[in-house]
Amino acid sequence: MLSGDIPPNQTIYIRNLNEKVKKEELKRSIYALFSQFGRILDVVALKTEKLRGQAWVVFSEVTAASSAVRQMQSFPFYDKPMRIQFAKMKSDCVAKADGTYVPREKKKKQEDKAAEKRRKAEEAHQTGSAANGPSFQNNGVHTSQATRHGKSSSSQETAPPNNILFIQNLPHETTSMMLQILFQQYPGFREVRMIEAKPGIAFVEFGDEVQASIAMQALQSFKITPQNPMAISYAKK
Repeated sequence: MLSGDIPPNQTIYIRNLNEKVKKEELKRSIYALFSQFGRILDVVALKTEKLRGQAWVVFSEVTAASSAVRQMQSFPFYDKPMRIQFAKMKSDCVAKADGTYVPREKKKKQEDKAAEKRRKAEEAHQTGSAANGPSFQNNGVHTSQATRHGKSSSSQETAPPNNILFIQNLPHETTSMMLQILFQQYPGFREVRMIEAKPGIAFVEFGDEVQASIAMQALQSFKITPQNPMAISYAKK
């Protein structure tokens, strides 16, 4: 279903998502995939019976939402083609920002409050467990972590161009599937390799160095989270 009968707006509605993926991983992956189109205000994905396999992404600009609908339609996401359209209703955060917010019925308000409370509890838990590195919602990068990335990045600059990319400054919650979703958009993609004992880094292999270079140029400094721009260089062989 296309969204031609619904006026373009800042919120897109995604369906046909893989219901086996955990909610928080799904939200992080959606954020990572769609943030290439513009600033994201919110990602909503619930696991209730009626809302499984669906998600909403709220952009700060209508143009970003339009680009996402146009370019990501039927994109294979966790082995299922996404069905994307503009949302029928304005999201709460957009309505509050432009002053048009009207409270919904009491039951819905109670559900929203419960969801918000759970989200804040999850964020507080993630922030509290960030001692070993930046979390998804952390407001800064751990100093020692940033220092390690800086040193590692400078040492990688001397590696000659080749078909394997070395990715650094990844949030510790990054999964290989999240990176695969990002890099498989570019020709020649082969695989993602991550080292469990060393979170925050990954290797991405392409067919040749030209294909690897194209992906590196396109995704250099891409932010999987607002605090984690990817640092991409050629891997040493």
